[in-house]
Amino acid sequence: MALDPIYIVKKPVLTEKSTEAMNEMGKYTFEVDRRATKTDIKNAIQSLYEVHVEGVQTKTEKGKLRRMRYGYVREKVRKVATVRLREGEVIELF
Repeated sequence: MALDPIYIVKKPVLTEKSTEAMNEMGKYTFEVDRRATKTDIKNAIQSLYEVHVEGVQTKTEKGKLRRMRYGYVREKVRKVATVRLREGEVIELF
């Protein structure tokens, strides 16, 4: 896939669990484009943040069904990638 790295990585996922993994294990979680492969994600993170990626784990989360006052709405399907960096490297997110 020939997408620009800016379009592959959408945003970091900042939850309590991902922040703990970031601080203790050097793993960072990002929401990525659904069409991106692990190699695309690895190359995009390396070029955007100038770090060395050791491994990439991906999962596709199905959208939940939410009840609104006008009926049911399904959330969008999203792809989340967890990236493990080389020992001692850090990404400054904030």
